[in-house]
Amino acid sequence: MKFKKLSVKKSSELIDNVENFTDFLDTLKQLIRVPSVIGYEHSFFLYLKRELDELGIDTCYYDGLLVAKGKEPNKGLLSAHIDRHGLVCTGPNEFQFAAFQTKNRIDLKGNSVSEQTYNLISSRFLNQYVQAYEPWSGSYLGIGKIDDVYMCKEINNLMFKIDGLEHLLPGTPIAFVDKLKISEDLISAQLDNVLSAAIIIYLYQHGFKGTAFFTAQEEAGRSWRFILDWFKKNSITTSELLVLDTSPYNSRDEAQLQDIVLRNRDANARFKSPLLKTLKNFCHKNNINFSCKDAYIQEKNRILNENNKPLLSLGSTELGRIIKESKNSVQGTTLQIPTTGYHTVEETTSIKAVKSILYILKTLYT
Repeated sequence: MKFKKLSVKKSSELIDNVENFTDFLDTLKQLIRVPSVIGYEHSFFLYLKRELDELGIDTCYYDGLLVAKGKEPNKGLLSAHIDRHGLVCTGPNEFQFAAFQTKNRIDLKGNSVSEQTYNLISSRFLNQYVQAYEPWSGSYLGIGKIDDVYMCKEINNLMFKIDGLEHLLPGTPIAFVDKLKISEDLISAQLDNVLSAAIIIYLYQHGFKGTAFFTAQEEAGRSWRFILDWFKKNSITTSELLVLDTSPYNSRDEAQLQDIVLRNRDANARFKSPLLKTLKNFCHKNNINFSCKDAYIQEKNRILNENNKPLLSLGSTELGRIIKESKNSVQGTTLQIPTTGYHTVEETTSIKAVKSILYILKTLYT
C-alpha cells in the first residue's frame, strides 16, 4: 500500500483542530454505554455492525470477528479488539473476573500485562456499580454494587461480592456501569478498547476505504485466532496489518511523555513491517511525541535487575500472536494510545493523544 506524501506544514495546528472531534466524542460516548464483557460481545458486535451498515460499509460477522470492508478493501488493514473486562455469574450469588475464569485460560501464557496486574488493581473495583445484561440481545437485567473483592487462590481468580444481583443465573455477563468523563485536557472511561472501535468508525466517516477487523476475547488471549483464521480462509498474506489499542502507564507523568506508543516487538515476535518505519517518520516530521513500549520496558527491567527485583513482561499482544502463529505470513505493527488506570472505568488519556492518533490515521489512510 502506498501512503500519501507526508506534510509537515503547521502539523500541531492541524492536530489541535481535528475535523469533527466533537462528533467523535459523541460516537465514543454511545459505544461506551453498550456492554461488551469478554466472551459476551455479541450485542456490541451487532451495534457496531448497524453503525457501519448505515455508513454504507460492507460487514460480515463471524464467530469472534466482525470484518468491515470499504470500497477499496486493500487500502489499509486495521484491527481492534472490542471486548472489555467485566464479571460473569458462575454460580448462586457467585461472580468471577470474566477474562480469567477457568474456561477462558486456554490461551493465557502468563506474559500479558492483564495477567500481571489484575490482582494489583482489585481494590479499584470496590463500590463500583455494575449492570447485568442478556448476552445475546444486550437487554438490561439489573444493577448491583461491588461490596468486596478477594483472590481465590484455589481457582486463581478474583471473586466478587455484589449487592443486588443475587437473582442471576450462571453464564450471565456483568459489565461495569460507565460513561465518558471529560475534564479539561483528559478523557476517562473504560477505554480499552472501545476507544479504538470509535477511531475506526471515525475513519470510515471521513473517507477510509480499507478493511477493518473487530475481534473478540483479546483479554483472554484468543482474538488472534479469529483474525488469523480469516487470513488463512481467504489465502491472504500481508506485512501491513495495523493493530490499534491502548497502552498502560503507572502515572500521568509517565503517560504524558508521549502522544502515541509504538512497538518493535512483544513477548511473542518481532514486528517487521514497513508501517513501523512509516509511522516513526511521520511522527518525527510532524512533531508528534512517541515512544516504543518494548524499549521502555527493557529500560525498566535494567533498573529492576540492578535492584534484584522481578522483571516485567514485554507483554503479549494480538499482533505478536498472529505473527508467531502465522510464521510471519501476516506481519504488521501496533499503534497505541498511552493511558493510566488500566482496565477500570477510570482509564484516562489525554485529548492530545486521541487527536494525534486521529490525525495520523486520517492523513495516512484517507
